[in-house]
Amino acid sequence: MSKIKGVIFDLDGVIVDTAKFHFLAWRKLANDLGIDFTETQNEELKGVSRVRSLEKILAWGNVSLSEEDFNEKMAVKNENYLSFLTNLNSEDILPGVSRVIDFLIENNIPIALGSASKNARPILEKTALIGKFQAIVDGNDVSIAKPDPEVFISAAKKIEIPQENCLVFEDSVAGVQAANKAGMLSIGIGDKAVLHEADHIFSSFEEIEIEFIKKLMIL
Repeated sequence: MSKIKGVIFDLDGVIVDTAKFHFLAWRKLANDLGIDFTETQNEELKGVSRVRSLEKILAWGNVSLSEEDFNEKMAVKNENYLSFLTNLNSEDILPGVSRVIDFLIENNIPIALGSASKNARPILEKTALIGKFQAIVDGNDVSIAKPDPEVFISAAKKIEIPQENCLVFEDSVAGVQAANKAGMLSIGIGDKAVLHEADHIFSSFEEIEIEFIKKLMIL
């Protein structure tokens, strides 16, 4: 296994639990269109672009929209989502994440964000994390969504670390697949049954021992 020299974090469900807000916003939109939307279906939208997510929801409900209505619904979903983020702050960082980020910074390991979210920067600002990342690649910077590896390849280039020397923290199937396609070490955060394609899986960052990370980096 190659020595890890750089780390890339997904955002939603990895650093902050904004995934629940996405679910609530998508469910409201789907229900307004007369479409049932379950938490199981929401799992399929994790790491997926807003456009593709709406396409999947419409397909599940066998509903068609004009291009104008489609764009309007995407805007409505984002407005609903942002309304949930109004009071987001550093206390919303998931347990154990800051400990890992601080360890990486202390050991001069460059870290980047690789997220499908177009709201990544304001979320990092609200949680006072934005200054800790050497690079941010989000939904505004890439044209192809996960499981395509574009977002992670771009992040690796920005921190100037070869892909094979990068580690990715992900909570979605699409994200894990993207990391694997990029030839990076994938660590799934969440359900082992769902993220079984990841190289390592932890239910949360609280389970991750610093010694485990040290061994990957041979510090």
